[in-house]
Amino acid sequence: MKTLHLSNQPLNLNSPVMKLMMWLFIIVLLFLIMYSPGWQQAVLTAITVLSILGFGYLMIKKATVSYTLTPFHFQQHLFKGGWVVKWNNISDIGICQYDQDGWQYPLPWIGFKLKHYTPYLMSICPRIATELLLSQRALLYLGAKQHQKEIQFEDIVLDAKPFRSSNGEVLYGLQAMLANRMKYQRSYYGYDVFISTRDLDRSPEEFVGLIRRYLAAAEPDE
Repeated sequence: MKTLHLSNQPLNLNSPVMKLMMWLFIIVLLFLIMYSPGWQQAVLTAITVLSILGFGYLMIKKATVSYTLTPFHFQQHLFKGGWVVKWNNISDIGICQYDQDGWQYPLPWIGFKLKHYTPYLMSICPRIATELLLSQRALLYLGAKQHQKEIQFEDIVLDAKPFRSSNGEVLYGLQAMLANRMKYQRSYYGYDVFISTRDLDRSPEEFVGLIRRYLAAAEPDE
């Protein structure tokens, strides 16, 4: 399988259309500066326009989530960093389901079930760990509610007890909190790592199908 780059951001800043828009923007900016009543107004106009442009670009970058699929691993790229997991460490992938009154309803989350937690946890910086813990709080609550554990939710969401991995290594702090969160989520949904469907460039079903093709083509454990 070839290396594939995906992104939820339809704007390609290197595309001919974006380059044309940039040139038009520069022309308009020069026009406004040239016809300003004085140099103070020209400087103020330039600063204002550039500030708006910079703020817009920053908002686009913050909202951009991208993915890299190689023959060896899957990687998610966020504004503050990212995480990576090898294909041979993934045992299952699917769309999360919520059970209610005997019926299953799809949730806007894609789940990955891992064979071992440690490689994944070691690939995450503290900023990303914090972002994942906060952004997936609602998903955790739904799982707790589904299993009649709403009363224990605050203890579950803040569980930072030391976590012993499958190889005997003990994790502390944010890594332990994230590992404990993964343990709870697996008991609720059967998955450990989650991606919001809002961050995809295609339907959840198409995304899961693509990931499964890479997973099937990956080399097995040595």
